[in-house]
Amino acid sequence: MMRGAIPDLKVEVGPLKLKNPVLAASGTFGYGQEFSELVDLSLLGGIVIKGLSLRPRAGNPPPRIVETPCGMLNAIGLANIGLEVFLKEKLPWLRELDTAVIVNIYGHTIEEYGLLAAALKGVDGISAIEVNVSCPNVECGGLAFGTDPDVTARVTEEVLQRTDKPVVVKLSPNVTDIRSIASAAERAGAHALSLINTLTGMAIDIETRKPKLANISGGLSGPAIRPVALYMVYQVVRCVRIPVIGMGGIMDHRDALQYLLAGAKAVQVGTANFVRPQATVEIIEGLKRYCTENRVSSIREIIGALETG
Repeated sequence: MMRGAIPDLKVEVGPLKLKNPVLAASGTFGYGQEFSELVDLSLLGGIVIKGLSLRPRAGNPPPRIVETPCGMLNAIGLANIGLEVFLKEKLPWLRELDTAVIVNIYGHTIEEYGLLAAALKGVDGISAIEVNVSCPNVECGGLAFGTDPDVTARVTEEVLQRTDKPVVVKLSPNVTDIRSIASAAERAGAHALSLINTLTGMAIDIETRKPKLANISGGLSGPAIRPVALYMVYQVVRCVRIPVIGMGGIMDHRDALQYLLAGAKAVQVGTANFVRPQATVEIIEGLKRYCTENRVSSIREIIGALETG
């Protein structure tokens, strides 16, 4: 790499072409507008919008966020404005952004996933769909879709049959072996995988002797989960051929580089957005510096470059 040359940060995640590998994670960046006065959104590789359901959802009662050592628990309950309001009020603004817009969807039946995918088919301004399979499946006693390889495959197939967008399946870490779930999504035709979603946890107030979350349990995120997430990404990259997007506790460019070295094609930044709203842009700048200082002409040289021998 010539001194003074600008490193190439462009990556491809299956059919999805990104200007850089840094995405804002679903549920931590709203619909983009909330951060638009603090962050130049055009600098991002992409935005994954807050999880979208067919109908508006109020979510769980408060308290629903608790700070923990090196992280946080959230039990927001996937509160969102619903499909109709999103298409009418949010998408026209998102469509004008010079960055990839990925819509995260969830349902409580396989049919709901299919209906959402069908409603987004042919809609301009959407770069891809991210399928959250960590939701409770009401048809199977409330177990999460993503804890069963066969059910994960059925959800993936349903979405693929009813959409014209690239499909990314977001995996839950709350399983015995995440590789079996990843392989099932790949066999069903997913274009890419993203992992991990939050780890289930809880916190107790010893004074009141009650759970700190009204929902009792919540999803743990932040630096506390990074070693677990990183190892799961490492495992999945080696058992599938489709691209992997890594996430979990990425606070700076050094954290992002660990995921890229492990084989992730891109990363999503979540909890860091609450701590430093400009974290995503700072990470992009950090990746540029790293490449320049190490004479790396393209970030793609870093991906999968982990040496274990």
